[in-house]
Amino acid sequence: MKLALVDISAESLSKAKDSLNSGGLTETYARDVSKLDQWQDLKSSVEQSFGGVDFLMLNAGIGLKGGWEDTEYFHKIIDTNVFGVLNGIATFLPTVRQQEHSTSIVITGSKQGITNPPGNPAYNASKSAVKTLAEHLSYDLRSSTTSVHLLVPGWTFTSMTGGTAVKEKPAGAWMPEQVAKYLEKKMGEDVFYIICPDNDVTTEVDKKRILWNAGDIANERQPLSRWREEYRTEVEKWMAK
Repeated sequence: MKLALVDISAESLSKAKDSLNSGGLTETYARDVSKLDQWQDLKSSVEQSFGGVDFLMLNAGIGLKGGWEDTEYFHKIIDTNVFGVLNGIATFLPTVRQQEHSTSIVITGSKQGITNPPGNPAYNASKSAVKTLAEHLSYDLRSSTTSVHLLVPGWTFTSMTGGTAVKEKPAGAWMPEQVAKYLEKKMGEDVFYIICPDNDVTTEVDKKRILWNAGDIANERQPLSRWREEYRTEVEKWMAK
């Protein structure tokens, strides 16, 4: 296997490369994915080292906290989480599609972009946008040999979810390897929405939460009703079904 790994942190890339035993070529590239010019430079480097691209995974994401008056908070998250994906598609889609065999694009979303819990509107909005981009890309490539998949992890023990601050994995979290295996399984079944469970949240619970959220619109409820006190009893009955 040949791997091209991209991250803003050269230190993280070095650690990742050291931990891999891919049995093939692994190259690392320190780039800011929110910057289109850095993607264009990356494309030249990757094509020179690898030729083509068979599997493109767009996984960049940051999670910050801020208030409604903090526009920098919104810009930072959307620049990385949304334009990091869009820049990757714009740059590498022609390369992926020119392969003579089947290829795949995996875009990492979030359950927060689907069920939209309160507390981090910029992150939720960014992941909702990523979901929309992935859906449209899948539709536009429906007659091609390139499959598109939206990977939505559950609680996963990574640096973004506290994996660097907490040495021991919480019982409810999955390891990244479990997410990768689940992704591989669902890709083999040609599933687009790959919604991962974890050790706390089952697939059935995820389905109920997603359906309840969609019901806010269909049933003319107040937004984010799952977290509103006046809907508490109704939500509990729904989740207990």
